[in-house]
Amino acid sequence: MMLRTLLTTLALTLAAAAAPAKVVTVDRVIAVVNRGTITESELNNRVASVERNLRGKNVQLPPPEVMRQQVLERMIMDEIQLQYAKQIGIRVDDAQLERAIGRIAEQNKLPLPEFRAKLEQTGLEWKSFREDIRNEITLSRLREREIDNKILVSDNEVNDYLKLNAGKTDREYLLSQIQVSLPESASPEQIQAKRARIVAARQELADGKPFASVAATYSDAKEAISGGSLGWRAAGSLPPAFQQLLGNMQPGQLTDIIRSPIGFHLFRLDDLRTDQRREVVQQTRARHILIKTNELVSEADARRKLQQLRDRITGGAKFADVARAFSEDTSAANGGDLGWINPGETVPEFEQAINGLKPGELSPLVRSPFGLHLIQVSERRQQDVTEERERFRVRMAIKQRKSEEAYEDWLRQARDRAYVKIRLQDE
Repeated sequence: MMLRTLLTTLALTLAAAAAPAKVVTVDRVIAVVNRGTITESELNNRVASVERNLRGKNVQLPPPEVMRQQVLERMIMDEIQLQYAKQIGIRVDDAQLERAIGRIAEQNKLPLPEFRAKLEQTGLEWKSFREDIRNEITLSRLREREIDNKILVSDNEVNDYLKLNAGKTDREYLLSQIQVSLPESASPEQIQAKRARIVAARQELADGKPFASVAATYSDAKEAISGGSLGWRAAGSLPPAFQQLLGNMQPGQLTDIIRSPIGFHLFRLDDLRTDQRREVVQQTRARHILIKTNELVSEADARRKLQQLRDRITGGAKFADVARAFSEDTSAANGGDLGWINPGETVPEFEQAINGLKPGELSPLVRSPFGLHLIQVSERRQQDVTEERERFRVRMAIKQRKSEEAYEDWLRQARDRAYVKIRLQDE
């Protein structure tokens, strides 16, 4: 009996030894970024996503190794920013993420379960999609904190632009770009190599290769892996010299190679438009009482307090007096009065609430990113806001230009400071 057991064990051992060994795939590190890493599977997943996007736009794909290099560099820049965002305490919790994904589903006019199913049908994992959205929100908040909130546009800047561009402020350009970036302290050799790269891109365009494909191959800009399209840009968001250049171009034409502080550029004018319509909107004059939620004040406590204030007002107390005493907004000093509000000037939750109120009517409690509100509409009117909107459009365009220039410079400095070791080839 013991011999039979021994022989059986030996036979099984020999059979196992003769069988092919199970292959275990180890996820290789492709790049080290400061104290973080980017793995081969992460790169492969991102490349697959970019390729799906380009194919969906009928863009010819660049060579595989070029594609991997381009995507990897974008991932490195994202990783540098995400690490910094974490250091300074920028966080996107699950509740904020769920609200953002819910809005995306609404924009696609789909219930959330159906939206998820559609995404997964394309081969995109839900978990990866969630993290991509979390990262996008994080990067947006980082840019807002480090760049956008520090950009100021004076009334004099707006006035000067309006004087210099009288009759042209309503122009918008549909643009595509190829950008070859330079390091902050580029050597003559680096400048020459980068210039050669943009010249090669220009030659491929001259040979008839599609702009989107050349952009995906050569451009360092974030929109490169989407074919280089910048979308519609207001004239004021562009440098003055570039505005003059575009003024002499026709749709479909390319600029010469342009040197800027951040590198070399090629632009294509895809289309242009102007809008000279008078703009009349319905303005709403409203006032509110805001109770904020935080670590010390729960939403339940804030709701309880605001409901008590609402009961006071319905019981005969004056809205303005209650707002002055209890509202946690800067408008409290004015009795909660927000002045005349144009469409689109408040967050969606607040705008939806005021649109549903009649003058004099008191709202239920309204939740927004700022906290809980009690709102009352005073009156409404039709107002011609053409000149006001023109000034606002110019101010936003100038701010966009200054913000983009500052952001590009900030990114370049962050990249130069970071420790990055790329291991695309097996070592």
